[in-house]
Amino acid sequence: MKKTVEFVIYPEALGLDINGPLDVFTISSELLAKSGKTDDGYMPVFSAKDPGKLRLCSGLSVLAENRLGQGDAPDILLVPGGYGAEKAANDLHLIELIRKRAKEAGRIVSVCNGALILAACGLLDNRKATTHWRSVAELSRKHPLVEVEPDAIFVRDGNIATSAGVTAGIDLALALVEEDHGPALALEVARGLVLYFRRTGGQSQFSAPMESRQRAGRRFSKLHDWMLANLDKSLTVDRMAQRAGMSPRNFARVFSAKTGMTPATYVETLRLDRAREVLESGEDSMEQVAETSGFGSEDRMRRAFRRRFSVSPAQYRSHFSVNQRSNS
Repeated sequence: MKKTVEFVIYPEALGLDINGPLDVFTISSELLAKSGKTDDGYMPVFSAKDPGKLRLCSGLSVLAENRLGQGDAPDILLVPGGYGAEKAANDLHLIELIRKRAKEAGRIVSVCNGALILAACGLLDNRKATTHWRSVAELSRKHPLVEVEPDAIFVRDGNIATSAGVTAGIDLALALVEEDHGPALALEVARGLVLYFRRTGGQSQFSAPMESRQRAGRRFSKLHDWMLANLDKSLTVDRMAQRAGMSPRNFARVFSAKTGMTPATYVETLRLDRAREVLESGEDSMEQVAETSGFGSEDRMRRAFRRRFSVSPAQYRSHFSVNQRSNS
């Protein structure tokens, strides 16, 4: 029997959050049919609070033929993200419909900041979850019972799965196909879509450099600027405290409370941001990048990249360097 995948459609949802998983499920069904398994695969259903055409944030419209909650229970209930996710999360009628439908569904899935909608339903309480890196802080702040994993491409906890930004929904859909039909089919689908079967690293590698000066605030803004100008120097707590005119112990306590990071983590983050900028824009050797960003050695820089982004500096450069893209 084909598994029903019910897509929850709402105004200003993101098209790729819908179309990415949809194409994975559709191509899987086609490949299964070619192998003689015509009754296997997936059947998409598009539902909304009020049936009809709903405009996505791209300007395209999707016809939601079904009222959410009517018809047979789905095997997979999928909630996309999008510009309209915050408004959808505050739509009490929609939230109640999703909550009730989730009780009937075999598996519940969110893509991108669609996790905010699942969290508003209470479905992620006391569960591990992820979302787009831009929405991680919001998910943690609004829903403290959710155990947010900020770097994950996707997270599965019981019958609920959440994915990171946009294309991570494709990664999750491939994982569901692998669970249902084995790795060979999932790999064939990935090859057909010209995708990595399993993506290298976590989503932190895609995030923008942190707005560190804003974190530092007025109290530590001059210290922040001095740190940026001296990343290649030894930035110990004692030296930073002296620069801030504070005792080392008091500085470490106040700085951590203000920035949300220990001084050491803050320094490493500044160096990682500088290294990412150099890797993206230039052709410096790895040793030069390490020196410029203050890591001192390529090995130390590599360990920091692995710890923070789960990729090496070389892998980061191959993914994001302007020169790599222009030469490809």
